[in-house]
Amino acid sequence: MEARVLESVFPTDTNPRGRLFGGQLVAWMDKAAGYAAMRHARNVVVTAAIDHIDFRVPVVQGEMVELIARVESVGRTSIRVRVDVHKEDAIEGTRTLCTTGLFTLVSVDDAGRPTPVPPLTAATGS
Repeated sequence: MEARVLESVFPTDTNPRGRLFGGQLVAWMDKAAGYAAMRHARNVVVTAAIDHIDFRVPVVQGEMVELIARVESVGRTSIRVRVDVHKEDAIEGTRTLCTTGLFTLVSVDDAGRPTPVPPLTAATGS
């Protein structure tokens, strides 16, 4: 299962040097991971852990970022999602992988208790 999110980097998203705040990017990554996990679980999910984030290249004001979140594995109630972030300068036509991350999300019921998730199959696209 996959989810794609496109965001534009505005001045309010950046530090005084015009670079995207890391925390803002992590929030966008968490949102994309949540979308992919919900599509797989067909249920509400919550973030249990951010397992790893690798910031490779800075993103600057005016660029766009495309976040591609893919379910990599599932446990009984958990879903592990990889998020790749590509920055793009639409004027120049350049695109660069700038950040990657691994997130673990858990499917929960209305009371917040973990609930089982479906296994990965060829039909889920993962």
